[in-house]
Amino acid sequence: MSDTKEKPAATAEFPPPVKWVDDRLGIGKIGRKNLRKVFPDHWSFMLGEIALYSFIILILTGIFLTFWFKPSMAEVEYQGSYSLLKGLHMSEAYASTLDISFDVRGGLLMRQIHHWAAVLFIAAMMVHLLRIFFTGAFRKPRELNWVIGFGMLFLGIIEGFIGYGLPDDLLSGTGLRITQGMIQASPIIGTYLSFFIFGGEFPGDEFVSRFFTVHVLLIPGLILALVTAHLFLVVYHKHTQYAGPGRTEKNVVGYPLMPVYMAKAGGFFFVVFGITALMGALLQINPVWLYGPYNPAEVTAGSQPDWYMGWLEGSVRIMPGFESHFWGVTLSWNLLIPALLIPPAFVTLVALYPFIESWITGDKREHHLLDRPRNVPTRTGIGAAFITFYGLLWIGGGNDLVATHFDVSLNKVTWFLRVAVFLGPVLAFWVTRRIAISLQRADQERLLHGLESGIIVRSPDGGYSERHTPISNFEAYELTAHDRLVPYEVGPETDDNGVRAPRRALNKVRAKLSRFYYADAVQKPTAAEIEDAHSHGHDDDVHELTETDAFHEVTPDKH
Repeated sequence: MSDTKEKPAATAEFPPPVKWVDDRLGIGKIGRKNLRKVFPDHWSFMLGEIALYSFIILILTGIFLTFWFKPSMAEVEYQGSYSLLKGLHMSEAYASTLDISFDVRGGLLMRQIHHWAAVLFIAAMMVHLLRIFFTGAFRKPRELNWVIGFGMLFLGIIEGFIGYGLPDDLLSGTGLRITQGMIQASPIIGTYLSFFIFGGEFPGDEFVSRFFTVHVLLIPGLILALVTAHLFLVVYHKHTQYAGPGRTEKNVVGYPLMPVYMAKAGGFFFVVFGITALMGALLQINPVWLYGPYNPAEVTAGSQPDWYMGWLEGSVRIMPGFESHFWGVTLSWNLLIPALLIPPAFVTLVALYPFIESWITGDKREHHLLDRPRNVPTRTGIGAAFITFYGLLWIGGGNDLVATHFDVSLNKVTWFLRVAVFLGPVLAFWVTRRIAISLQRADQERLLHGLESGIIVRSPDGGYSERHTPISNFEAYELTAHDRLVPYEVGPETDDNGVRAPRRALNKVRAKLSRFYYADAVQKPTAAEIEDAHSHGHDDDVHELTETDAFHEVTPDKH
């Protein structure tokens, strides 16, 4: 008796090279299972794809640039094609950047594609994370994927800033000088840390080679590992989708990975690559030859970092200058607070938000349908507050340019931002929350009474009213495809055996936060409310909803 297994019939259809691999690795079984996996289709899901494709472009163009870039601070005399700098002493790093720009065929194009791809990579990740935040895609079981995505954004910002400093030009050197000051503001270890990073007194002789190693090996490797983990979890958890007919928490409505989604994704990659190449060819960015080599005694007027670092510089610029002295140690609060305390606190709060929201609401269920931002007004308001806080600090990073372009006092701009950075997020939260609640009420009116038709009818008793036209069952389902949630409530002080409940004080705080989270939110109508609206003469105006579970009331976990 032979112990050989008979291969599935589909295997016989493989070309010989593929069959050879399948006989040894079993790719046929893996492919049949995963290549038919369904992914939903929505334009907002492309934001993550833009980030992924930008990262691929960064790797490809970065490999090209490493062939000619020399990560060395050794001093040389420039004898290249750019005559305005010929004969000037500069580092090998800056000289090789000029050579790439003027003497390597296609070098300037590759440099600019690389820079634009970095800008696009970080921008796409930010907008992608905002989409995830406002639609609640971070909820169970995707909290870890939110942390991974936020980690990629953090590493991407560091990677961009380090790459921005590699050419050793005057603009990047000014940014590194500011960074070195922030590092030195760290109590006790600041000086040691600065000497370690820069290899001695700033600018030192080692930082370009060290930054180069981190830029081309360490951080890209970490990002690649996180991208792999992120995509694996997307496949494992299945992709989230927007509510709609036929879409539930237990299915995915969309297109299979092969051939539909793979063809669309491949085409979209070339669209992103083409647009990035077009930007690199037509839109100048970071013309290092105009700045000259870095000199610690000089500074570029009106210098600005890349946009994603603007909020950090803004927090430093608008901070009043004051310091304290303790036992021979100087604490520079004007650097310590805005550079070393506020950014880590802000980043930590955003990274842990899924766990904070889950604890406040008591919601421990799995979610695969996305929220409409209006249906979670407090979360939407918090997101608007975060954006406002970030935006005001970002404007602060260019307070001098705001003052000169709009012909206003620099001091007035700075003082306005010092006040606005506290009041602006609060105002943005309140306004956004009220708008979301108003939209909820409009949806409820639409659901109960239908659409205004503009047709005025007269009743037998002489009264006038406007006839409403019913909405479709599909639209009604979309408007009700979310849960009715009630605030967390503290249980009895003691159980049936008279034992006092643990963490009573903490649960009271949690209950207050939960009431605040759901305060004034408009719950979707129940089946009884729909029937009551019909019984008052709206039977001809509103279609009856057939999805009985769309009105199911859910209370959060009370543990």
